Amino acid sequence: MSFAKLELNGRSAVVVGGTSGIGRAIAHGLAEAGADVICTSRREEQVEIAAAEIEALGRRTLRVASDVGDKSSIEHLLAESIAAFGKVDILVNSAGRTKREPTLDLDEETWNSILETNLTGTLRTCQVFGRHMIEKGYGRIVNIASLSTFVSLFEVAAYSASKAAVASLTKSLAIEWAKHGVNVNAIAPGVFRTALNEKLLDESERGREFLTRTPMGRFGKVEELAGAAVFLASDAASYVTGEVLVVDGGFLASGVNQ
Repeated sequence: MSFAKLELNGRSAVVVGGTSGIGRAIAHGLAEAGADVICTSRREEQVEIAAAEIEALGRRTLRVASDVGDKSSIEHLLAESIAAFGKVDILVNSAGRTKREPTLDLDEETWNSILETNLTGTLRTCQVFGRHMIEKGYGRIVNIASLSTFVSLFEVAAYSASKAAVASLTKSLAIEWAKHGVNVNAIAPGVFRTALNEKLLDESERGREFLTRTPMGRFGKVEELAGAAVFLASDAASYVTGEVLVVDGGFLASGVNQ
């Protein structure tokens, strides 16, 4: 196999939730591998910043805000992407939310809002972009799962349920769409430091437990997810579908570490 298959030259990608954190790092990785990349989220000011960063990497982009809770905005995003680039080859679903609280106190509104974003939002974008990919006979979809897809994390039952379901949805779409040339996979990140969680990781017992359970002895850098995303988005992964690729510094393999 030629390593050129890992390149994304001539490909166009949409990263939903691509203006911050994990999504932003993946968007940069796709651009560095040669793809034109549209980073989208609800906030127009963040979309503008992310687009400028993609252009600084020498790639084309668009400035289109979207909301995974609104199917019409996802359809508008697809239409604008096709108008600009003619097609969308790669979709990354990185929009997500969580809230920590005891499950006994978890109200249905919070439960529903988390599943609405993390699971139903992923379904919406997969449906909208998947139909386009099926029509043209090619596509790469990468969903974002979690450690909590596989193991329980204390007091985040709604988030954990949503991410377990994302893995199941990924497998369902993979077997339905494989014959149409559309590969559907997911990445399950371990514990990665972001602006939103650095205080938790550095100053809490929860953060110390995460670190103890990670054999590499450090938290991940979001840039370390880019390689997995580029692989799954590329023709190097042409026979890979329905997989959940874990990038976690050994967390899930961890038992007794000394």
